[in-house]
Amino acid sequence: MKVIVLIENTSKCSLCAEHGLSVYIEYNGMKYLLDTGTSDTFSANAHQLGINLADIDIAFLSHAHYDHSDSMATFFNLNDHAPFFLREGCQENCYAKKWIFHKYIGLPKHILTDYRDRIIYTDGDYEIIPGVYLIPHKTPNLKMVGKRESMYRKEHHRWIYDDFSHEQSLVFRTQKGLVIFNSCCHGGVANIINEVGTTFPTEKVYGIIGGFHLFNKSEEEIKNVIQQIKDTGINYVCTGHCTKDRAYKILKNGLGDIVHQLKVGLQIEI
Repeated sequence: MKVIVLIENTSKCSLCAEHGLSVYIEYNGMKYLLDTGTSDTFSANAHQLGINLADIDIAFLSHAHYDHSDSMATFFNLNDHAPFFLREGCQENCYAKKWIFHKYIGLPKHILTDYRDRIIYTDGDYEIIPGVYLIPHKTPNLKMVGKRESMYRKEHHRWIYDDFSHEQSLVFRTQKGLVIFNSCCHGGVANIINEVGTTFPTEKVYGIIGGFHLFNKSEEEIKNVIQQIKDTGINYVCTGHCTKDRAYKILKNGLGDIVHQLKVGLQIEI
């Protein structure tokens, strides 16, 4: 499996960075795209890296936030055939609250209707092809995470705490074990590793790639996450985006050589 980071908050080369995430993946002769970032910069970076987005076979959305979905229309205009897989809970209804104000942080307005013929909704554990899976959250009471993060969904004119039912993990089976992609891990990185481990009880979870949403956590909370990751027995961690630099340094200090940092242009071979 080959992974190339098209968009991330920081860049390791002359390619442009932005707040968001977009990842290109090659696996068993097929080409995949996870998320599109905040702008069409992901497509410009792909072009510079020699990646033709028209050749993507299948695309996925990790969750229904703007910094992963705002350029979905750009992808649809560049690629006329690839299905785009969203979790069934995805709607245009995600908000963040600050003081008394609710700020929209969700999908591009009308994207679900404008491109309804390209979108496939997933429910439960979903096998794309042998070796490639989409796995929902199975950890109970994640709405308490939404409460803590001041993240909401608007449903039937009511504000409810986000339980991240719109978030999904993309999982690949490799020779080293299962590799998880979860772009923000709002449900908790250790929870997600354990969810996948429970889904595939006879298989080893080798690695996880994505953001861990630790930028706003205390050092004590991050150290608790370090211990939780150690307890999973995972061998490879590559993180960035909403982890951000301060938390990454704490993770690196606690987990050592198994931790690597996401950057635009980074190439991973597993």
